Amino acid sequence: METYDDDLSKFEADGAAPLPVTRDQGYVEHDGARIWYATYGSGPPVILLHGGLGHGGNWGYQVPALVRSGYRAVVIDSRGHGRSTRDVRPFSYELMASDVSAVMDTLHLEKAGLVGWSDGACTALILASKAPSQVTGVFFFACNMDPSGTKEVEFGPILKRCFGRHMKDYAQLSATPDQFDEFSDAVGLMQRTQPNYSAHDLAQISVPVAIVHSEHDEFIKREHAEYLARNIPNTEFIHLPSVSHFAPLQRPEQFNTAMLAFLGKVSALNNSPHRLLTQG
Repeated sequence: METYDDDLSKFEADGAAPLPVTRDQGYVEHDGARIWYATYGSGPPVILLHGGLGHGGNWGYQVPALVRSGYRAVVIDSRGHGRSTRDVRPFSYELMASDVSAVMDTLHLEKAGLVGWSDGACTALILASKAPSQVTGVFFFACNMDPSGTKEVEFGPILKRCFGRHMKDYAQLSATPDQFDEFSDAVGLMQRTQPNYSAHDLAQISVPVAIVHSEHDEFIKREHAEYLARNIPNTEFIHLPSVSHFAPLQRPEQFNTAMLAFLGKVSALNNSPHRLLTQG
């Protein structure tokens, strides 16, 4: 039976589906912060990177689907988000990408697929740009790679429900539960001023990428998503109808089908005899 939460009323009330129980979780001390992670299942690793103001638990509908499909799902709370801490420096996607790399080192993951949502998508693509040997592919959902890609945002009911849920989760999970306003302002500054990748920068990305755009995305222009798909080599464009920036919560089965199809292609590519011969 398909799950629908198009107006995010379920998410506002209860959050995403609870993550499975795991003993494989902990913190990585890295560059002035403690970064929380948890892993589930076994098989080829897939790292899930959440959006701004959220946390790894927002992937509650995706983790079981990945485990059932034979993947090892890894969730990370980005620097300053959820259970992870931060220092006094401004947020940057490059710094958060280096945190992901540090978690990979701790878990002895030489290479992983990356599934990124909003800010997490940007973090994933930056890691793929800077350390392609660590990344099998990037499922890039709902983000821009330069400031021109964003819309004028209308703070409607769906965004209010999501923001309210983020405030509750931050108060429950954060080591600084009374500092949500400062945290939100700092993340907002990063989002307004970063990233700033040119078409030339995008053309240097060498891993497989899926640019995934929702029909009703509140933040990202469709023409920007199409521009990314044109300028990043080895990229496919995926359109998700009837959902918005919050597709992983609104219609998880639709999102998961696209995600798993891409990961299957990437896995086949990485295991192909031609690729093994060229790497040997």
